[in-house]
Amino acid sequence: MSPLRDLRGRVVVVTGGGSGIGRGTGLAFARRGARVVFADVNATRADDAAREAVAAGAEAIGVACDVGLDDDVVALQAATEAAFGPADVVMSNVGVLSIGKPESIPVAEWARVVNVNLLSAVRMVHTFLPGLLARGEGHLVITASTAGLMAYSFDRLPYGATKAALVSLAEGLALGLRPQGIGVTCLCPGPVATNIVEQVTVSGEPVPIRAPALEVLTPEAVGEMVVEAVLADRFLLLTHPEVQAQLVARATDPEAFLAAKIAELGGG
Repeated sequence: MSPLRDLRGRVVVVTGGGSGIGRGTGLAFARRGARVVFADVNATRADDAAREAVAAGAEAIGVACDVGLDDDVVALQAATEAAFGPADVVMSNVGVLSIGKPESIPVAEWARVVNVNLLSAVRMVHTFLPGLLARGEGHLVITASTAGLMAYSFDRLPYGATKAALVSLAEGLALGLRPQGIGVTCLCPGPVATNIVEQVTVSGEPVPIRAPALEVLTPEAVGEMVVEAVLADRFLLLTHPEVQAQLVARATDPEAFLAAKIAELGGG
């Protein structure tokens, strides 16, 4: 059982907290009595989310933070401790999307996506984990994607590859941290109504954005799922449970699964 059964007074840090899943999750934690730090590259959005939480009776602050920069993440930790003390729950939750045919996406664009999507989580873990270990309790939430569990398109390879890496990162962390009292949750959302389209770059000839045939959820609904997963000390959080059957099908017969996906995309 997770040591964080009661979130009242706990300090929660959420990156990408100014909008989408980050905002929805931060507000969900705030409703449970947590003190929340909404970190976002957009300072206005971070402050707006914090004001909403405060208006509802919670303690919260907004912090401008570019998780692509080492110094900004270190400054985020300092701002958190100055306002509320050490973090108890840390959610690494950012993502940018680069689309285009595989041969059209330049290496520089790959580097940008890797830095923001993957290395941001590495920075957050590197910065905040020592404090959690020192106290022997706490929880990490890593936002990956269903796109990191299975490929459903070939026109967003940097996104899928980084999200798959995050799944592996989270699982490896859980192996080492759970025995030390630190929970780890890997959030793999399907379609969610967020503003990620603002973060899309297109290389080469424009291609339509493909998404899995799943219900589009609200960030608020996903935020509640995250809080419940932390309280239950749950590792894999699928926002769409029906994805489980697809993962079983792929593991059972990878060749047939891949052939079916190719057919869905009109390639066979």
